Amino acid sequence: MSDKPNLEEVTSFDKSKLKKTETQEKNPLQPIMSDKPNLEEVTSFDKSKLKKTETQEKNPLPSKETIDQEKQAAS
Repeated sequence: MSDKPNLEEVTSFDKSKLKKTETQEKNPLQPIMSDKPNLEEVTSFDKSKLKKTETQEKNPLPSKETIDQEKQAAS
C-alpha cells in the first residue's frame, strides 16, 4: 500500500450521486448583541448588594531598604 492517496478515484467520482443537504447552525451568533455593552444595566445596578471587601496585596513591591539589604548580601 502506498503512502500517497489515489487521486484517480476523486477525479472520476460521479457528483450526481450526492444528495442535496441543508446545514443547520446550532449556535449562531446573536444579532442582537453589538460591540457596545448595554449601559442601561450599569446605571440601574444596585450598589447596596455589593459586599465590602478589603484588598490584600499578596506580592508587594520591595521597599528601598529591602533592595539595599539584598544588594549588600549579594556582594
